Formats: sequence, structure tokens, C-alpha cells
Amino acid sequence: MTRSAARPSDWPIKVLAILKAGNTDAAIAQMKVAPSVKDLRQLKAALAAAKLPRMAAVEQVLDEQIALLEAPRLHRSP
Repeated sequence: MTRSAARPSDWPIKVLAILKAGNTDAAIAQMKVAPSVKDLRQLKAALAAAKLPRMAAVEQVLDEQIALLEAPRLHRSP
């Protein structure tokens, strides 16, 4: 059995729910272990669409994690 399309990730929706609940520390911790750049970009878009109050620390960590995951690796995993 093969799948023709990848299933969309639930991760950005879950992290957005954490932010809406007001637990920014947990959301930041989740951002630091994000599965992929794609998920972080989806979270960034969801934050903009949600029109939540501006959270500078969250935005900063989000931008930093995107930059880190996009950067070339210095070494390969064993």
C-alpha cells in the first residue's frame, strides 16, 4: 500500500494551542525540538493568522530555530 501525498503535520497546530493557552515556555521548548523547517514555517504562518498578541520571545526563538535548521551542517551524524 502506497500513499500518494504526505500527511500534513499536526505539530504547528498543537504548538499554537499551547501558545493560545498562555504557556509560552512549553511552546518555546517545542520549537527548539521542531521536526523540520517546514513545520516552523507553518507555525509562523499560523501565528500571523491567529492574530494573537505579539510575543517577542516566541518570535525570536522561532526565527532563530528556522535559521539554525536552514544552515548547512558542520558535520554529518554518525
